[in-house]
Amino acid sequence: MKTIFTNGCFDIIHRGHLDLLAYCRSLGGRVVVGLNSDKSTKVLKGDSRPINSENDRKYLLESLVYVDEVIIFNEETPYLLIKSIKPDIIVKGGDYLPENVVGNDVAQVIIFDYVNGYSTTEKIQDISSR
Repeated sequence: MKTIFTNGCFDIIHRGHLDLLAYCRSLGGRVVVGLNSDKSTKVLKGDSRPINSENDRKYLLESLVYVDEVIIFNEETPYLLIKSIKPDIIVKGGDYLPENVVGNDVAQVIIFDYVNGYSTTEKIQDISSR
């Protein structure tokens, strides 16, 4: 069975995340999610993030029918995790180019069309401006 890998902070699960994970599942394999730890999320997104703890984010992702396994990583990128898992396919959102995706030297990269209007940062800004 092939392994499909995607990664991210998944701080506040929204429709864009679910569409991405459903797409991963549709590729017909085992779906593994690399989850940025609290520490790496803070480095990437700033001191006010994450909103939800890594354990809560992991629990939510593991509860989804689209996801088979969630692995928390502490580095800024999941490169070491990708090298250890050796997935067949890496799926990233449409704001990436395949040649810029970490792990493109390890696995085939597929870019999932970005779902406009579904960004965690935008959701947090919307909530805080109300």
